[in-house]
Amino acid sequence: MTTTLKLLHRMPGGEQGIHKRTVRDQLADKLSYMIQSGLLQANDYLPSERELSETLKVSRESVRGAIAVLADRGMVEVSQGARTRIVGTAGLTMVDSVRSMSALKTQHPNVVNEAREHIEAQVIRLATARITEADLAHMRSLVMAQQQMLSDPVAFQISDREFHSTMYSACGNPLLSDFVSDLYDYALDFRRQALQRKGTIAQSVQDHERIVAALSTRNALKAEQALVAHLDHIHQTTEAVMTPTQTSKAKRSSP
Repeated sequence: MTTTLKLLHRMPGGEQGIHKRTVRDQLADKLSYMIQSGLLQANDYLPSERELSETLKVSRESVRGAIAVLADRGMVEVSQGARTRIVGTAGLTMVDSVRSMSALKTQHPNVVNEAREHIEAQVIRLATARITEADLAHMRSLVMAQQQMLSDPVAFQISDREFHSTMYSACGNPLLSDFVSDLYDYALDFRRQALQRKGTIAQSVQDHERIVAALSTRNALKAEQALVAHLDHIHQTTEAVMTPTQTSKAKRSSP
């Protein structure tokens, strides 16, 4: 099973028997999850069918079919000759797989960042030894594409999610991969604001290049250092767009 299809096990509706479902339906649930979690927001425009196909490693026919499914749900608006526009959740509720993310949002950014650094450090150490050449090639292709997304936060976030998810899956431990995926979803709405600031996407792309380079050498220490530097940048730029009131609403850790 490809990395992309493995990811779809975590998306709404993918908990049981996903191997029996079409790629179209799996991809529709994946995009639906992105909308429900806030990664994709109302009035965002999806990348083209070709771009989504290349990023997610599925056929354009599957992308077209998935978009049609979301249109039927009322989550996207499709217009002839125009890019597909996100409408919103259409009143649909989050499924069980997202409940942990909802609880996570009550935590203070410092708490989440500390947990993410510790967990992802273990993930990338395992990935350094277990990642396949196919996964590395996919991550390189994502980084190359991201270099053209410096002014397109929507396209970058989709590609960024795929980049991190590929790395998580490469660790070979599904429990670690699942947990760190929930940490990734923390404060996505604020992350979107941060990505609109000049230089933020460029910094992330540079960080991604260093992560892939370190993974390619199979040097666990270098890979961990590259990842921690990236997470520090994410934490700093994301917290910078959170107001003191928004930050204080989250729980602070005990000494």
